[in-house]
Amino acid sequence: MKRNGVLIDDTFAEAFPMKATRIIITAHNLVWARHAAVSATGFATSVIACGCEAGIEREIDAAQTPDGRPGVSVLIFSMSGKELAKQLERRVGQCVLTCPTTAVFAGLAPGAAGSGDAAALGKNLRFFGDGWQISKLIDGVRYWRVPVMDGEFVAQEDTPVVKAVGGGNLLLLARDTDAALAVSEAAVAAMKRLPNVVMPFPGGLVRSGSKVGSRYANLSASTNDAFCPSLVGLVAHSALASGCVLEIVIDGLTEADVGAAMRVGMEAAVAIGRAGGLLRISAGNYGGKLGPFHFHLHRLLAAEEAR
Repeated sequence: MKRNGVLIDDTFAEAFPMKATRIIITAHNLVWARHAAVSATGFATSVIACGCEAGIEREIDAAQTPDGRPGVSVLIFSMSGKELAKQLERRVGQCVLTCPTTAVFAGLAPGAAGSGDAAALGKNLRFFGDGWQISKLIDGVRYWRVPVMDGEFVAQEDTPVVKAVGGGNLLLLARDTDAALAVSEAAVAAMKRLPNVVMPFPGGLVRSGSKVGSRYANLSASTNDAFCPSLVGLVAHSALASGCVLEIVIDGLTEADVGAAMRVGMEAAVAIGRAGGLLRISAGNYGGKLGPFHFHLHRLLAAEEAR
Protein backbone atom coordinates (compact mmCIF):
# COMPACT_ATOMS: atom_id res chain seq x y z
CA MET A 1 0.00 0.00 0.00
CA LYS A 2 1.27 3.48 -0.86
CA ARG A 3 -0.04 6.80 0.38
CA ASN A 4 1.46 10.12 -0.78
CA GLY A 5 4.55 8.25 -1.93
CA VAL A 6 4.95 6.46 1.42
CA LEU A 7 5.05 2.66 1.55
CA ILE A 8 2.82 1.23 4.28
CA ASP A 9 4.04 -2.23 5.25
CA ASP A 10 1.48 -5.03 5.35
CA THR A 11 2.14 -5.77 9.00
CA PHE A 12 0.68 -5.22 12.46
CA ALA A 13 1.58 -3.76 15.82
CA GLU A 14 1.29 -6.26 18.64
CA ALA A 15 -0.04 -4.99 21.97
CA PHE A 16 -0.82 -6.62 25.30
CA PRO A 17 -3.20 -6.27 28.27
CA MET A 18 -2.34 -3.82 31.03
CA LYS A 19 -4.03 -2.24 34.04
CA ALA A 20 -4.49 1.52 34.16
CA THR A 21 -5.94 4.45 36.04
CA ARG A 22 -6.42 8.15 35.49
CA ILE A 23 -5.73 10.76 38.15
CA ILE A 24 -6.51 14.46 38.10
CA ILE A 25 -3.91 16.74 39.69
CA THR A 26 -5.10 20.26 40.49
CA ALA A 27 -3.24 23.23 41.92
CA HIS A 28 -3.44 26.96 42.61
CA ASN A 29 -2.55 27.50 38.96
CA LEU A 30 -1.73 25.40 35.93
CA VAL A 31 2.02 25.91 36.33
CA TRP A 32 2.09 23.99 39.61
CA ALA A 33 -0.35 21.34 38.47
CA ARG A 34 1.94 20.66 35.52
CA HIS A 35 5.05 20.64 37.74
CA ALA A 36 3.48 17.85 39.80
CA ALA A 37 2.28 15.94 36.74
CA VAL A 38 5.66 16.10 35.01
CA SER A 39 7.41 14.86 38.15
CA ALA A 40 4.86 12.08 38.75
CA THR A 41 5.24 10.75 35.21
CA GLY A 42 9.04 10.78 35.22
CA PHE A 43 10.98 7.54 34.68
CA ALA A 44 7.81 5.88 33.40
CA THR A 45 8.63 4.97 29.80
CA SER A 46 8.60 1.17 29.88
CA VAL A 47 7.49 -1.56 32.26
CA ILE A 48 10.69 -3.39 31.30
CA ALA A 49 12.56 -1.36 33.92
CA CYS A 50 10.34 1.45 35.21
CA GLY A 51 7.49 -0.47 36.82
CA CYS A 52 4.89 1.57 34.97
CA GLU A 53 4.27 3.58 31.84
CA ALA A 54 2.73 7.01 32.33
CA GLY A 55 2.15 10.33 30.67
CA ILE A 56 0.20 13.57 30.73
CA GLU A 57 -3.06 13.12 28.87
CA ARG A 58 -4.26 16.74 28.78
CA GLU A 59 -4.73 19.98 30.67
CA ILE A 60 -8.13 20.56 32.26
CA ASP A 61 -9.95 23.84 32.69
CA ALA A 62 -10.89 24.83 36.23
CA ALA A 63 -14.58 24.54 35.38
CA GLN A 64 -14.13 20.80 34.79
CA THR A 65 -12.11 19.75 37.86
CA PRO A 66 -13.50 18.49 41.19
CA ASP A 67 -12.25 21.48 43.19
CA GLY A 68 -12.68 24.23 40.59
CA ARG A 69 -8.94 24.78 40.05
CA PRO A 70 -6.78 24.23 36.95
CA GLY A 71 -5.72 20.63 36.52
CA VAL A 72 -3.78 18.06 34.56
CA SER A 73 -4.97 14.58 33.67
CA VAL A 74 -2.42 11.77 34.02
CA LEU A 75 -2.70 8.16 32.81
CA ILE A 76 -0.65 5.43 34.49
CA PHE A 77 -0.31 1.86 33.16
CA SER A 78 1.26 -1.27 34.60
CA MET A 79 1.20 -5.02 34.07
CA SER A 80 -0.82 -5.78 37.21
CA GLY A 81 -3.15 -3.99 39.58
CA LYS A 82 -0.75 -4.64 42.45
CA GLU A 83 2.21 -3.03 40.70
CA LEU A 84 0.03 -0.15 39.51
CA ALA A 85 -1.08 0.56 43.08
CA LYS A 86 2.53 0.52 44.30
CA GLN A 87 3.72 2.88 41.57
CA LEU A 88 0.76 5.20 42.08
CA GLU A 89 1.27 5.53 45.82
CA ARG A 90 4.98 6.26 45.43
CA ARG A 91 4.52 8.79 42.66
CA VAL A 92 1.64 10.64 44.27
CA GLY A 93 3.39 10.61 47.64
CA GLN A 94 6.74 11.83 46.36
CA CYS A 95 5.66 14.08 43.49
CA VAL A 96 2.15 15.40 44.19
CA LEU A 97 1.94 15.57 47.98
CA THR A 98 5.28 17.40 47.96
CA CYS A 99 4.32 19.93 45.29
CA PRO A 100 2.95 23.31 46.48
CA THR A 101 -0.84 23.80 46.44
CA THR A 102 -1.74 20.49 44.78
CA ALA A 103 -4.65 18.10 45.30
CA VAL A 104 -5.34 14.75 43.62
CA PHE A 105 -8.58 13.09 42.51
CA ALA A 106 -9.71 10.00 40.65
CA GLY A 107 -10.17 10.65 36.95
CA LEU A 108 -12.37 7.61 36.31
CA ALA A 109 -15.90 7.27 37.58
CA PRO A 110 -16.68 4.48 40.06
CA GLY A 111 -17.82 1.45 38.11
CA ALA A 112 -16.07 2.59 34.94
CA ALA A 113 -16.16 0.01 32.14
CA GLY A 114 -13.58 -2.68 32.81
CA SER A 115 -12.88 -1.49 36.33
CA GLY A 116 -12.03 -3.96 39.06
CA ASP A 117 -10.04 -3.18 42.16
CA ALA A 118 -9.33 0.35 43.27
CA ALA A 119 -5.86 1.76 43.95
CA ALA A 120 -5.19 3.98 46.95
CA LEU A 121 -4.68 7.72 46.58
CA GLY A 122 -5.23 9.34 49.96
CA LYS A 123 -6.07 6.10 51.74
CA ASN A 124 -2.47 5.46 52.81
CA LEU A 125 -0.91 8.88 52.28
CA ARG A 126 -3.21 10.28 54.97
CA PHE A 127 -0.89 8.83 57.62
CA PHE A 128 1.64 11.51 56.72
CA GLY A 129 -0.68 13.78 58.69
CA ASP A 130 0.53 12.10 61.89
CA GLY A 131 -2.95 11.91 63.37
CA TRP A 132 -4.04 15.42 62.35
CA GLN A 133 -5.59 14.23 59.08
CA ILE A 134 -9.36 14.31 58.76
CA SER A 135 -11.76 12.82 56.21
CA LYS A 136 -14.89 14.12 54.53
CA LEU A 137 -17.55 12.00 52.86
CA ILE A 138 -19.17 13.87 49.97
CA ASP A 139 -21.83 12.14 47.83
CA GLY A 140 -20.56 8.78 49.02
CA VAL A 141 -16.93 9.52 48.09
CA ARG A 142 -14.29 9.86 50.81
CA TYR A 143 -11.62 12.57 50.69
CA TRP A 144 -8.67 13.09 53.03
CA ARG A 145 -7.33 16.45 54.22
CA VAL A 146 -3.71 16.27 55.31
CA PRO A 147 -2.09 19.32 56.98
CA VAL A 148 1.04 20.55 55.18
CA MET A 149 3.10 23.71 55.43
CA ASP A 150 1.22 25.69 52.77
CA GLY A 151 -2.23 24.66 54.04
CA GLU A 152 -3.59 21.19 53.36
CA PHE A 153 -3.25 18.42 50.83
CA VAL A 154 -6.60 17.06 49.64
CA ALA A 155 -6.70 13.56 48.15
CA GLN A 156 -9.57 11.34 47.12
CA GLU A 157 -9.35 8.04 48.98
CA ASP A 158 -8.85 5.82 45.93
CA THR A 159 -9.17 5.58 42.15
CA PRO A 160 -10.68 2.85 39.95
CA VAL A 161 -8.32 0.49 38.12
CA VAL A 162 -9.41 -0.60 34.64
CA LYS A 163 -8.25 -3.04 32.00
CA ALA A 164 -6.15 -1.33 29.34
CA VAL A 165 -3.95 -1.92 26.30
CA GLY A 166 -0.23 -1.22 26.02
CA GLY A 167 2.35 -1.49 23.29
CA GLY A 168 0.61 -0.17 20.21
CA ASN A 169 3.35 1.18 17.97
CA LEU A 170 4.45 2.71 14.70
CA LEU A 171 7.88 2.59 13.07
CA LEU A 172 8.56 5.64 10.91
CA LEU A 173 11.38 5.14 8.39
CA ALA A 174 12.71 8.39 7.00
CA ARG A 175 15.42 9.71 4.72
CA ASP A 176 17.48 11.27 7.51
CA THR A 177 17.34 12.46 11.12
CA ASP A 178 15.72 15.80 10.35
CA ALA A 179 12.93 14.14 8.39
CA ALA A 180 12.42 11.40 10.98
CA LEU A 181 12.06 13.96 13.77
CA ALA A 182 9.70 16.22 11.82
CA VAL A 183 7.41 13.39 10.74
CA SER A 184 7.40 11.71 14.15
CA GLU A 185 6.70 14.95 16.00
CA ALA A 186 3.73 15.61 13.71
CA ALA A 187 2.38 12.12 14.34
CA VAL A 188 2.72 12.49 18.12
CA ALA A 189 1.02 15.91 18.05
CA ALA A 190 -1.95 14.38 16.22
CA MET A 191 -2.18 11.52 18.71
CA LYS A 192 -2.09 13.88 21.68
CA ARG A 193 -5.30 15.50 20.49
CA LEU A 194 -7.14 12.24 21.25
CA PRO A 195 -8.41 11.28 24.73
CA ASN A 196 -7.52 8.11 26.66
CA VAL A 197 -4.01 7.61 25.24
CA VAL A 198 -0.45 8.54 26.14
CA MET A 199 2.88 8.09 24.40
CA PRO A 200 5.12 7.40 27.42
CA PHE A 201 8.61 7.81 25.95
CA PRO A 202 10.51 11.15 25.84
CA GLY A 203 8.59 13.47 23.56
CA GLY A 204 6.54 10.43 22.58
CA LEU A 205 9.44 8.93 20.61
CA VAL A 206 11.70 5.88 20.95
CA ARG A 207 15.02 5.50 19.15
CA SER A 208 15.98 2.30 20.99
CA GLY A 209 13.28 0.02 19.66
CA SER A 210 13.64 -3.49 21.04
CA LYS A 211 13.06 -7.10 20.15
CA VAL A 212 12.27 -9.92 22.57
CA GLY A 213 15.34 -11.80 23.76
CA SER A 214 19.08 -11.37 23.44
CA ARG A 215 22.28 -13.32 22.87
CA TYR A 216 22.97 -12.45 26.53
CA ALA A 217 21.00 -14.77 28.77
CA ASN A 218 20.24 -12.17 31.45
CA LEU A 219 18.54 -9.73 29.04
CA SER A 220 14.87 -10.11 28.17
CA ALA A 221 15.02 -7.49 25.39
CA SER A 222 17.68 -6.09 23.07
CA THR A 223 18.10 -3.66 20.18
CA ASN A 224 15.81 -4.14 17.19
CA ASP A 225 18.75 -4.82 14.87
CA ALA A 226 16.56 -5.23 11.78
CA PHE A 227 15.79 -1.51 11.96
CA CYS A 228 19.26 -0.21 12.91
CA PRO A 229 20.79 1.67 9.94
CA SER A 230 24.32 1.12 11.24
CA LEU A 231 23.80 -2.65 10.91
CA VAL A 232 22.71 -2.64 7.26
CA GLY A 233 24.89 -5.24 5.54
CA LEU A 234 25.87 -6.82 8.85
CA VAL A 235 22.60 -8.56 9.73
CA ALA A 236 20.94 -10.85 7.23
CA HIS A 237 17.43 -9.78 8.21
CA SER A 238 17.87 -6.00 7.95
CA ALA A 239 14.65 -4.19 7.03
CA LEU A 240 16.48 -1.08 5.82
CA ALA A 241 18.68 0.23 3.06
CA SER A 242 19.68 3.44 4.86
CA GLY A 243 18.09 6.37 6.67
CA CYS A 244 16.75 6.85 10.20
CA VAL A 245 13.98 5.09 12.13
CA LEU A 246 11.97 6.34 15.08
CA GLU A 247 9.22 4.49 16.96
CA ILE A 248 6.08 5.73 18.68
CA VAL A 249 4.61 3.55 21.44
CA ILE A 250 0.98 4.09 22.44
CA ASP A 251 -0.85 3.01 25.61
CA GLY A 252 -4.61 3.43 25.80
CA LEU A 253 -7.58 2.68 27.99
CA THR A 254 -9.19 0.51 25.28
CA GLU A 255 -8.25 -1.32 22.09
CA ALA A 256 -10.27 1.23 20.12
CA ASP A 257 -8.35 4.12 21.69
CA VAL A 258 -4.99 2.66 20.66
CA GLY A 259 -6.20 1.93 17.14
CA ALA A 260 -7.55 5.46 16.74
CA ALA A 261 -4.25 6.96 17.87
CA MET A 262 -2.25 4.81 15.47
CA ARG A 263 -4.57 5.79 12.62
CA VAL A 264 -4.34 9.55 13.17
CA GLY A 265 -0.59 9.25 13.68
CA MET A 266 -0.21 7.53 10.32
CA GLU A 267 -2.44 10.09 8.65
CA ALA A 268 -0.37 12.98 10.01
CA ALA A 269 2.85 11.32 8.87
CA VAL A 270 1.48 10.46 5.42
CA ALA A 271 0.33 14.06 4.98
CA ILE A 272 4.00 15.08 5.11
CA GLY A 273 4.76 12.26 2.74
CA ARG A 274 7.76 11.29 0.71
CA ALA A 275 8.42 14.91 -0.24
CA GLY A 276 9.06 15.56 3.46
CA GLY A 277 11.41 12.60 3.76
CA LEU A 278 9.09 9.84 5.01
CA LEU A 279 9.81 6.61 3.13
CA ARG A 280 7.93 3.84 4.95
CA ILE A 281 5.66 3.13 7.88
CA SER A 282 5.95 -0.21 9.64
CA ALA A 283 5.20 -1.68 13.08
CA GLY A 284 6.74 -3.99 15.62
CA ASN A 285 5.39 -7.44 16.37
CA TYR A 286 6.64 -10.78 17.59
CA GLY A 287 4.67 -13.09 15.35
CA GLY A 288 1.56 -12.63 17.45
CA LYS A 289 3.08 -14.39 20.46
CA LEU A 290 3.47 -11.40 22.78
CA GLY A 291 -0.05 -10.05 23.05
CA PRO A 292 -3.62 -10.62 21.83
CA PHE A 293 -4.17 -7.14 20.36
CA HIS A 294 -3.05 -6.89 16.71
CA PHE A 295 -3.34 -3.52 14.98
CA HIS A 296 -3.00 -4.09 11.21
CA LEU A 297 -1.77 -0.94 9.50
CA HIS A 298 -3.64 -1.52 6.23
CA ARG A 299 -6.91 -2.21 8.06
CA LEU A 300 -6.61 0.94 10.16
CA LEU A 301 -6.13 3.12 7.09
CA ALA A 302 -8.81 1.28 5.09
CA ALA A 303 -11.31 1.77 7.92
CA GLU A 304 -10.69 5.50 7.89
CA GLU A 305 -11.06 5.69 4.11
CA ALA A 306 -14.34 3.78 4.27
CA ARG A 307 -15.64 6.12 6.97
